[in-house]
Amino acid sequence: MGRSTTRRPVVRIDLNGPAGSSSRRPDELAAEEPLEIRVRKQPLAVTMRTPGHDIDLAMGFLLSEGLIAEAGDVSTAQLCAGTDTPNTYNVVDIVLGDHVPPVVTDLSRNFYTTSSCGVCGKASIDAVRTRSRFDVAGDPLRVPATTLAELPGRLRAAQRTFDRTGGLHAAGLFTAAGELLVLREDVGRHNAVDKVLGWALREGRLPLAGQVLMVSGRASFELVQKAWMAGLPMLAAVSAPSTLAADLAEEAGLTLVGFLRGATMNVYTGVDRVTV
Repeated sequence: MGRSTTRRPVVRIDLNGPAGSSSRRPDELAAEEPLEIRVRKQPLAVTMRTPGHDIDLAMGFLLSEGLIAEAGDVSTAQLCAGTDTPNTYNVVDIVLGDHVPPVVTDLSRNFYTTSSCGVCGKASIDAVRTRSRFDVAGDPLRVPATTLAELPGRLRAAQRTFDRTGGLHAAGLFTAAGELLVLREDVGRHNAVDKVLGWALREGRLPLAGQVLMVSGRASFELVQKAWMAGLPMLAAVSAPSTLAADLAEEAGLTLVGFLRGATMNVYTGVDRVTV
């Protein structure tokens, strides 16, 4: 398996030091490698990710794309060596149960999971609404604003690889009381979330009712989509949401919190779940 970090030599320039101060030193970088997800031996998608928890990433992706609904839909999931030399194990091969409908990999599939893909507004929201199995609108979750304010710090404190590289996003699943259940890191925000959802799927925890998903970056459409597909009633982010993310959260009845920094935050939808 690939490593989550790698070391490279750099020239360090310090403008606060003596004139022309520079030194050579090793620096640790977050690894970024392609992962091909295959279903029934057929290529389905390729994502750039940080190696680690790749089975969870693939299963979380299939869950949030509506291809599977529970761990029992997957017969086997394994890392394969692929064709690289040396072997990098950048392929996950998943075999679905016979009861799962065949996967269609043409333009009718809704592979709009990155914000750069040009999602199409209402059509995309309608597609997610018809595919989500969970009604999060009626979730009675209530979280004190003081608890939410502590989540970014707890997320950051658990980011071990970020401490070494400064180059990874994080997603964490928290209870209503602010207890961190699981954290995953990745160069891609959506990959970090998929790794969390894949873990929850394999642990038999779906739907994730009464829990909070916290992410280290912004809240985009695909992250709200993934939260809804997992039955999460609240998504919190340290940065801004997009307009389509807010639209989808409102449609779902999901609480969306942005700019969660220090003692301040913006609640864009589902404000009743945040108590002051």
